[in-house]
Amino acid sequence: MEIRPKTTVKLRMAAKCRSHSLSELSTRDVSFVIDEPLERGGTNLGPTPTDTAIAALVGCTNTIGNKCADSLGIDVGHFEISAVCEFDRRGVTLTEEVDVPFKKITLTVEADGPASDADLQRLAQEVAKYCPVSKLFRQAGTEIEEIWKKKSA
Repeated sequence: MEIRPKTTVKLRMAAKCRSHSLSELSTRDVSFVIDEPLERGGTNLGPTPTDTAIAALVGCTNTIGNKCADSLGIDVGHFEISAVCEFDRRGVTLTEEVDVPFKKITLTVEADGPASDADLQRLAQEVAKYCPVSKLFRQAGTEIEEIWKKKSA
């Protein structure tokens, strides 16, 4: 009998919120914190909620990028990924409601393996199809500019 994987699962996250800014989160057997910097009344023990959203995009790009590279037979070696986000702070400062707070994210993905530039462009198209975090941002109205290239020596 063939075992079929579930197509929909429940992702679970729990948090103990120790102050107005410090959230101690746990999922599976992993714990981490989200916090605000000192200048915003936090304890600076972890990334902010908005930092965490960008980190999720970087992490997902790495994971889905490697899965797609494997399925396409492209040797990317390892990635170095950087993200720069144009963020509209009016919402988080309660100045006014902002429909698209993450205006634009420039994501630079550098591969140190033998993959060609053409392979990396083909890979970028595949990752755009499957990365759930980039889909979340795009469907919310965020412009994502992706630069996929070979790492400079």
